Amino acid sequence: MASSSAQAESTSAIGFDLDRATIPELQRRMDRGTLGSVTLTAAYLARIATVDRAVRAVLRTDPTALDQAKASDRRRQAGMSRGPLDGIPVLLKDNVDTAGLPTTAGSRALRGTPPARDATLVRRLREAGAVILGKANLSEWANFRSTKPTSGWSAMGGQTNNPYVLDRNPCGSSSGSAAGVAAALAQVAIGSETDGSIVCPAGMTGVVGHKPSLGLISGAGVVPISAEQDTAGPIARNVVDVALTLSVLQGRDPADPATSRYPAGQPTDYAALLRPDGLRGARIGLWRLPELGPDVERLMTRTAAVLRAHGAEVVDVVPPYQQRIQELEFPALLTEFHRDIDAYLRTRQDAPRDLAALIEYNRGDPLERTCFPGQELFEQALVAPGPDDPGYRARRAELTDLARRSIDEVLAAHRLDAIAAPTNPPAWKTDCAKGDNDVIPSSTPAAVAGYPDVTVPAGFVGPLPVGVSFMAGRWADAQVLSLAAAFERAAKARKPPRYLPH
Repeated sequence: MASSSAQAESTSAIGFDLDRATIPELQRRMDRGTLGSVTLTAAYLARIATVDRAVRAVLRTDPTALDQAKASDRRRQAGMSRGPLDGIPVLLKDNVDTAGLPTTAGSRALRGTPPARDATLVRRLREAGAVILGKANLSEWANFRSTKPTSGWSAMGGQTNNPYVLDRNPCGSSSGSAAGVAAALAQVAIGSETDGSIVCPAGMTGVVGHKPSLGLISGAGVVPISAEQDTAGPIARNVVDVALTLSVLQGRDPADPATSRYPAGQPTDYAALLRPDGLRGARIGLWRLPELGPDVERLMTRTAAVLRAHGAEVVDVVPPYQQRIQELEFPALLTEFHRDIDAYLRTRQDAPRDLAALIEYNRGDPLERTCFPGQELFEQALVAPGPDDPGYRARRAELTDLARRSIDEVLAAHRLDAIAAPTNPPAWKTDCAKGDNDVIPSSTPAAVAGYPDVTVPAGFVGPLPVGVSFMAGRWADAQVLSLAAAFERAAKARKPPRYLPH
């Protein structure tokens, strides 16, 4: 489908360009009575029915979506709107428990009885009046099954395609969430990240993705890899929508110990803290990552020029300890996955009881092996040292310490407000036989440290988007979002996808 026809279709249905619309604009229209949530939700459902034939980002729509939208319209008419997300259609990554709606992590092993209750973040979205539009495809088990996976593929949803060039990969496990937002199939989507799975797909599909500080959003009810690194986060076509969604999702939750470290006090209004001149006077360290290739290097040089032109000081930096962090991370995740997936599987009916049973299920289901056959990570996790093993505990402590120091020491040494880095290389060609060709080292320090990382479109290599990430210390979410919003305003880099076949 050509980009012009897709854009015209959404515009004719509601009278404005859905791709460019922000939540504040939509709320103004709804307050004036020129738009209703039912009309908006129907427009997104219509796009899913047409545009998603090429992208394959959406696993299923929620049959109650229009009823939810009607309830939102009734609240607004009664003067009881619940805030900026009331009536706004949101897609959920299909590893987020949703009561009465299948939640599979992309695996046929979880296609039985749906979860009995909503994940905490889904409950908060419902309380804010958001319309749960449906579930987005993902890399099966959040890309933690095989040593040679193909991002965006799951046995439940098949292969999600990059909407910019359809035979190219969308990256990361939140592939359907990012591709769905990029193709204007929802206003906002929820992704999740252990290391790179929000920021890489957002960068590779030309949208904004925020990996928040660990503990800012509850992970209760989200299919896990590691409680030490996992976090959900919002993905949207602009920073203000991400900020508004983050404001709704934040907060402590007794069901998630990580949130006990969430700062006390009033919830943060992240959208109110965005500043159009946020780059003026900022000091930003640029981590260039030349291993991503000369095209990305040239784009980062242009990014530095934009930052400087709008008042920022830019210095080149290289965070230390990266090789040791890479050596330590994977073994730690194996131990943590075995512990955390066993605990999650015990919450589900009609599902394998633990990791060992899940491995056996995959061996007996040939449809689980139609793209790549392996489940080597499952098998390695099954025999990994337990969480009480002294060696594991020492390695995890060293890993987290080095990741935090790799950011904190650079920020302090250069008196920086944030570190910026390329989020992703240009999208590689999807190939089940070869697997991914991903090189995304910029996500690792913030992911392991539990620090915030937000990506915003920086430009293109040919027709393929590349993002730039802003990261800083723990709980600096407002700071990196403000820098990202100011860069978004200055660079104006995003363009809607063209759905090129190759």
